Amino acid sequence: MSSPEHKQKIWKMIKDIKVGMLVTLDHDTPRARPMHLVQEEYDGTLWFYTRRSAEKVFETESDHDVCLSFSDQEDGVYVSLSGKANLNDNRELIHKYWNPFVAAWFPEGKDDPDVTLLEIKVEMGEHWKSKESKTYQLYEIAKANLKKDAKPNLGENEKFGG
Repeated sequence: MSSPEHKQKIWKMIKDIKVGMLVTLDHDTPRARPMHLVQEEYDGTLWFYTRRSAEKVFETESDHDVCLSFSDQEDGVYVSLSGKANLNDNRELIHKYWNPFVAAWFPEGKDDPDVTLLEIKVEMGEHWKSKESKTYQLYEIAKANLKKDAKPNLGENEKFGG
């Protein structure tokens, strides 16, 4: 797990990206699909709307282990989060996170019995943050290619949990 400060660091990295790729297992094959964050803060749990009848729901019921990846190439931010996925039918939360973007995907509204939340409790992850420009990154890569046993310094990398 991570500290409250680290959770805020993760949230600062992903909150503006908004869309993460959710990886589930479809039998033995990893499968990814985009999912849109709906919350305004992060405490170690991520929330997404889904249809109860969606394939990802059956996949997470079969294997609760999932991975989410977020990336923003412009800012050099890459985040991978792994955890457990479960459905959550809490009507208060469904109403709390409902917004016009979500409504566009669920025309029958928030009271549709097929609407539910996918709750992902993050257990571990890793993030990368490049502090330098693309030009500097290319320079570091070229320098590493010229020097034997050198690795490019592309910024911050940190693992947590697990």
